Amino acid sequence: MARYELKLPKMGESVAEATITSWVKEVGETIDIDDTVVEVATDKVDSEVPSEVDGTLIEILFDKDTVVQVGQTIAIIETEGGETISSDVTTKKSEVKAAVVEVEKTIEGVKETISSSIDTSSSERFYSPLVKSIAQTEGISLEELETLKGTGKEGRVTKTDILSYIKDRGNQPQTAVVRTKEEKPKAKVQTAPVTLSGEDEIIEMSRMGKLISKHMVDSIQTSAHVQSFIEIDVTNIVNWRNKVKNAYQKREGEKLTFTPIFMQAVAQTIKKHPMINISLDGDKIIKRGNVNLGMAAALPDGNLIVPVIKNADQLSLVGMTKQVNGLAGRARANKLKPDDIQGGTYTVTNVGSFGSITGTPIINQPQVAILALGAIVKKPAVIETPEGDFIGIRHRMIVSHSYDHRVVNGALGGMFIKTLKDILESWDVNQDF
Repeated sequence: MARYELKLPKMGESVAEATITSWVKEVGETIDIDDTVVEVATDKVDSEVPSEVDGTLIEILFDKDTVVQVGQTIAIIETEGGETISSDVTTKKSEVKAAVVEVEKTIEGVKETISSSIDTSSSERFYSPLVKSIAQTEGISLEELETLKGTGKEGRVTKTDILSYIKDRGNQPQTAVVRTKEEKPKAKVQTAPVTLSGEDEIIEMSRMGKLISKHMVDSIQTSAHVQSFIEIDVTNIVNWRNKVKNAYQKREGEKLTFTPIFMQAVAQTIKKHPMINISLDGDKIIKRGNVNLGMAAALPDGNLIVPVIKNADQLSLVGMTKQVNGLAGRARANKLKPDDIQGGTYTVTNVGSFGSITGTPIINQPQVAILALGAIVKKPAVIETPEGDFIGIRHRMIVSHSYDHRVVNGALGGMFIKTLKDILESWDVNQDF
């Protein structure tokens, strides 16, 4: 018999830990290769950890809701034959017991630390003992601590956050604040209480719903949102797609929807206006070297997620179609990997898929713009020809461009969608795919 150590795999760029949300397999169960053993969650995405071997699960090293570091062994699988892949289980148990002893010592130390750190019992925010201890040492009050923006899980203030704040604080002119005994801290803003009746139903927000909610509120508070709108005649594209879609599916084995056509046009537009493909870090503008398009996709539970098409400007229409269909399919099946949703530099959302003619989407931070594609509808329109103007039935679509007015002015925001309009309206109905 051999023993295989199932480790927490790398969960994507900048992700160092994950929380175990549920064990799919129990001790004693038989496991086939690629079977999901455990489900985990980061602050970016929920994911599944599959087994890379056939065998029997003989030990689970971490309980549900435990935070585990990337690379840590989380379970032991016993396999048939072969050489031992991991250390002896007895040794592992000894190591775990030793680790428990160390944790217990750490807890005692933490209790001592807490007793000498600032009192945060009146705060609704969680602060680790280390953060509170640093705050106490550096003379940071609870009111000051509450103003820090946290980069940890659920917005928690990390050691790096507070040390960075202390460093920047030292470079700022200091102003003495004197509080008299009569002065009291400002009360927190309270929302109006919600009254309930007997027919009401209370539904707990999902973990992802809470994350999306916080992300949207943070974006509104961060960026100065401005919108520009433009109507685009996509009749040529509609007619071309209707003409080639059957042949395309037969040749490529993929359905040709409007989304990859629009995504390719957006990528071309970004190449013409690269200053829309930026992020803002303090007072520094970061001009992105790659065009990575985020594509808002609906999940089975009704939430939205934004998988990313990497280097979208380098893809042909066939390549773009495969990327769009693949990511959308994995999103619907909850099979997206952490890397699939990271690194986006600009986002497109198709509100038209729900019948909306337009929308005003919220910017996906740290990006500075997002495009909403409205529904394609038939409209009577004035058609200009050398022989004169006449009325005809055309397929038209409204796009809405939300952008951060701190760094994107109205000229750039408007020129961007004007360029997109020109690209889409000049579509060659006689081209091949």
